[in-house]
Amino acid sequence: MNQRLERALAEIRTLSGLLPTCMYCKKIRDQGGQWNPREVYISQRTQAEFSHGICPDCQERAYADAGQSHT
Repeated sequence: MNQRLERALAEIRTLSGLLPTCMYCKKIRDQGGQWNPREVYISQRTQAEFSHGICPDCQERAYADAGQSHT
């Protein structure tokens, strides 16, 4: 049991502290002052992987005029 716990803890990588984030594009500034897309920043520092989709609210906003005629 202890060995499994130790292995699990060794595999865990976490982010902590403040993440300076652009309020518009959501990029995160690293310690070197470079702005990185949040997916890149987080996946380089954790075991997280990203996939993308669109939530119902954003889909409605993005495609609100899709059914409307542009005459």
